[in-house]
Amino acid sequence: MRIALMAIATTIFLSACGTTPEPKSAAAPAQSTARQAVVNLASASGSLVSGKVTVMPMADGVHLTGTVGGLPANSTHGFHIHEKGDCSAADASSAGPHFNPAAAPHGKAESGAHHAGDMDNVVANAEGVVNLDVHVSGVTLGGGAANDIAGRALVVHAAPDDYTSQPAGNAGARIACGVITVTQ
Repeated sequence: MRIALMAIATTIFLSACGTTPEPKSAAAPAQSTARQAVVNLASASGSLVSGKVTVMPMADGVHLTGTVGGLPANSTHGFHIHEKGDCSAADASSAGPHFNPAAAPHGKAESGAHHAGDMDNVVANAEGVVNLDVHVSGVTLGGGAANDIAGRALVVHAAPDDYTSQPAGNAGARIACGVITVTQ
């Protein structure tokens, strides 16, 4: 009798193991591993635009602060994170398309579907300077996750982003480019 009960228990155990696997728990969201990065924006496409940006991780993304100068007074410009950390081409085309790990359509940040690298336009003051204070949700700094922006490029465009044209918002030439370089 005891052998028969063990055989039944073993059969039930083995059949349970061979049927439906236990559901897997959702992976923990990616977290930033770096504490800070800097971006030294250099002119591209024959512009005189340059600047310095600091990138700091925050709970739900990163925060960018700094200045960009050499822009026309009171002008509006597209401002994006691009896929590749390569600003070597004279027109910054080497930076590739907008950073888009989720293959989403281009759009306005915080307003529905958009690339991870999409940000709102920046506006230069009367001296042609942008004082950056920008939050980017859904990305990390360091750690190598799919949404990690470390080592990618930050690009300033000649025209405003229209937030609707695909694939990149019709923001015109790339007039400044810099690589997001982790410093801490």
